[in-house]
Amino acid sequence: MDPSETAEDGARDPGAGDELLSSLPGLARIYASAWWHTAGWAVDGLRGYARRFLGVVDADGDRVPDALSDLVAPRSRDQRAEDDAVSLRERGAELLRRSADVDEADDAHPAYARILTELAPDEGRILRLLAEQGPQPSIDVRTVGLFVVGSELVAPGLTKIGAEAGCRHTDRMHANHNNHYRLGLIWFSREPVADALRYQVLEAQPEVLEAMRKAGRGKTVRRSIQLTAFGLDFCEVCLPTAERP
Repeated sequence: MDPSETAEDGARDPGAGDELLSSLPGLARIYASAWWHTAGWAVDGLRGYARRFLGVVDADGDRVPDALSDLVAPRSRDQRAEDDAVSLRERGAELLRRSADVDEADDAHPAYARILTELAPDEGRILRLLAEQGPQPSIDVRTVGLFVVGSELVAPGLTKIGAEAGCRHTDRMHANHNNHYRLGLIWFSREPVADALRYQVLEAQPEVLEAMRKAGRGKTVRRSIQLTAFGLDFCEVCLPTAERP
């Protein structure tokens, strides 16, 4: 478009430019104003104006910061991906450098602070129970098919963990365990706990009896829920227990 035509259009509707500019934030308004009133500027000229206006030119007259450069002349998707990859490699190199530093302090795992923000209060109680009392019994209720073929799962992962941990929302136990598993804190073992009496107590609970009724000709499969090594270390570092306030 001819710059003179742009200028003439602005002259025919003087309010249009002001209305457009008023809707733009901060720095973008400066660029738009410069373009609106001087449509013949080249991109290099506009970049130079931004450098002078913001005082971001270094001693050698090098490029403006990435965020500003992207606003003036956006990087391609490939260029952004390449820059991100370089940044990740630099961070990886720094991590390896620290691993080789014998004087590096053995701080808590960097994920622990984030994990604490992603746990509900009941989930903290569950972790404390597992840390203090070890693996907890869990059972699946399944149907028994003809000739023991075609068994169907009726109720998975029934436990007494919610009640024994003092959880306020015992109806959310599956969601709590799923979040623990997502964070790498627990795992669902196929191995039962050593004390068989604990399963007998669990199998007498109302929810288990109801599941058995639904199964008709049903059976229970004994399993357990326990902390991973990562989860155990997390509890030792982050959660107070009876032995460790």
